Formats: sequence, C-alpha cells, structure tokens
Amino acid sequence: MAISVEACGMTTAIGLTGPASCAALRARLDNFQETRFISRDGVWILGAEVPLEEPWRGLARHTQLLKGPLEECFNACADVSPEDIPVLFCVAEKERSGRIADLETRLGQEMVSLLGHGLHPASRTIAYGQVAGAVGLRDARKLIESGEVPFVILAGVDSFLLAQTLRAYDQTDRLLTEENSDGFIPGEAGAAVVLGPSRGRGLALIGLGFGAEEAAIGSGQPLRADGLMSAMSQSLDEAGIALNQVHYRIADLSGEQYYFKEAALAHTRLFRGTEDVEDIWHPADGFGYTGAAAIPLMLGVSLTAGQKDYAPGPVVLAHAAHDDGRRAAMILRMEGG
Repeated sequence: MAISVEACGMTTAIGLTGPASCAALRARLDNFQETRFISRDGVWILGAEVPLEEPWRGLARHTQLLKGPLEECFNACADVSPEDIPVLFCVAEKERSGRIADLETRLGQEMVSLLGHGLHPASRTIAYGQVAGAVGLRDARKLIESGEVPFVILAGVDSFLLAQTLRAYDQTDRLLTEENSDGFIPGEAGAAVVLGPSRGRGLALIGLGFGAEEAAIGSGQPLRADGLMSAMSQSLDEAGIALNQVHYRIADLSGEQYYFKEAALAHTRLFRGTEDVEDIWHPADGFGYTGAAAIPLMLGVSLTAGQKDYAPGPVVLAHAAHDDGRRAAMILRMEGG
C-alpha cells in the first residue's frame, strides 16, 4: 500500500507555520544572525534561531518548537480524535554532544502536558538524527498498512544552538565561520507531516531505500558514495522508475563540501541519459542545519510546492545523510493535481 503526505506544519527560523516557512523559503529568505556563541577562533558563530515568544531552553524549547506543527497537523485531521493518531517523534541521535538527557522518554511526556491530550499507544521516539524521518516513514507505512490507524503524524524536532553541541562541531571545523568556508550554519526547527493511505491525492511515497557509507565524513577514506547510491537505487527500484524520470531532488545539504560531493557522485553513478536538467533543492539555505527535523521539513516543502504548483514536476527524490554513514532516500510523486 502506498502512503501519502497530506498536510504539514512547521516552526522554523523564517516562519512559525508551514505556509509562512514555505513562502519565506521560496522567496529565498533566511534568518542567519550572529549567536551569543564564539568559535575557538574568536569569531561569532552564525546561527538560524527560531524567534519564539520567550527564551525557552532545553526540553522546553524542543516542545515549543514542536507544538505549533503538531497542532497544524491535528487540525488537518479534524474528523479524527488526536488520541487515535500515532505520533512518531524524530530526534537527535544519542551520541550527539550536548543532547538533552533522556529525550526519548521525556519528549512525549512533555508534549502530552503541553497539547492537553494523550498520545496513541503506538507513538514513539526515533533517535536517528538526520535519517530518523526515513525510519519513521518505514514504520508509518507499516502502521497504516495494518488498517488499525487512519493517519500517522511524522514529527521532527532538533536544535544545534546549544553550547556543548556547537563546541563539539567547532572543534572539528564543521561550522561555517569567517575562518572556515567549508561548514554549516547551525539551526533549529520543529516540523510535522500527516501521513495516510494514498487516495490519489497528496504527495505519495512510492519508493524508500537505505544505505551505509563506509567513508563517512572525517574517516579519511576515499569517498565513492556507495551508501547514498545504494539508498537511491533501492528507492528508484521500488518506485519502478529511473533517475532520469525524477523531476527534481531535495536534500539535507547544508554547505559542507563532503556532502555535496557525495550527492554529485551518487547522481553521476546512477544517471542514465543524455540531458540532465534536474534541480536540487536544499532547504538548509533558509532553515539552517536542522538535524532530525530535516526530512519532515523536506516532505512539507515538497508537498507545498506541489500544491502551489511551483515544483519542477510531480516526481521528487529526497535524500538525507547522517554523519555516522547512514543514508536514506525517498521517491515521492504529487498526485491529484
């Protein structure tokens, strides 16, 4: 059974709702500003901070980032009780420096208190960072195929604007600064999408693939993009199409040369054809580097582009890469006009 993305919600550095975030991204706006953190080279670190009403920190900030997107998605399922819709929470990997302690158990509990209603028993947390959303799509498809739930909400929340987190990335020269052009701009976001059975409308998931890259960033090994190529190949095979039938790509690329090189290598090794006019979108240009929120954000951006008719075509290849070598790719097709 195919599943579809039917609605989305977002809280980002450039918009506090899904429509606002997507409109700002389409207009190529950003909110990159100097943070209150200084790099080890003595320069201010740029960041993409969400302008929340109050200066919440830690777990409270995570829940506030996620509250709006979840409410947008629950409102889109107005005929169904929120407690009948499982929520799959995508969060940072356990190994990340500065990560909130016991995030897996505490996030759901805090969201129940903040939203004012319970969560479906199948709700759970997926702590796989950048590729958590792809694991969530796989699990959501199983839940929907079972026929036991009408919808599943895939939600992601993350923030890199934490002192210990920034220090760890700064020490390995991963942040974009005046002294380092090969880095990313740390950001934060909350995002959620409603997934349901494909009914000939919405953004249908028609292919899903995973891979593992041995030459992960910082490993020193020669990069061949085997992991991403495997993930992309699996997703294309499941969708029953070739890469030259994809109209555009959307990826979690955020400024680091390693990941751009990997994406280019994987594309070159898979592409068969004579004319390649395929666009590649990278929402991090507006949202900053958003970690576990990246895939829900990409799904929401692609859905909105299809609904508003400014996508280059109906078929999109989305892909994401985690620092430890995990790779994921998804083929989605806009249906119903």
